[in-house]
Amino acid sequence: MQEPQLNEAKKDYHRPMHTAEHILNQTMVRMFGCERSKNSHIEKKKSKCDYFLKESPTPEQISEIEAAVNAQIERNLPVNIVFAERNEVPTNVDLSKLPEDVSETLRLVTVGDYDICACIGEHVNNTSEIGRFKIISSEYLEGKLRIRFKLEKSPDILQRPDRQDN
Repeated sequence: MQEPQLNEAKKDYHRPMHTAEHILNQTMVRMFGCERSKNSHIEKKKSKCDYFLKESPTPEQISEIEAAVNAQIERNLPVNIVFAERNEVPTNVDLSKLPEDVSETLRLVTVGDYDICACIGEHVNNTSEIGRFKIISSEYLEGKLRIRFKLEKSPDILQRPDRQDN
């Protein structure tokens, strides 16, 4: 089979942080029924994602978001890449962020049985490589929730010889 012609990644994301973003997005969809983040800034030290919600989450809900993301990370889920023609993509995959000139073959990233989305970024092989997800701040203004977060290395990850820090 010939390798599909795909759009190239425009930015080299930090693999653990980018994979954590996928889990956060799915967590927000499940908890609040909102769309995935339409505006995010993913970096190695800290990142942010914006979500459109009808009302501000309570401090307890913010804590629940953090706990839910960490619960998925702790499941040690495999992260896989599959290819699908655009007309064969499952209906639960949000394609609204794709550029107009996207290729007909799409690269889908799955995080175990928890998340699937079209993505050209780089990811870890397993959620055990992510570390601990920590929300460092959140603010709600005019229907937009901004979550700023970072990853903390867990002691078992720091001792693994096969860890990826890139």
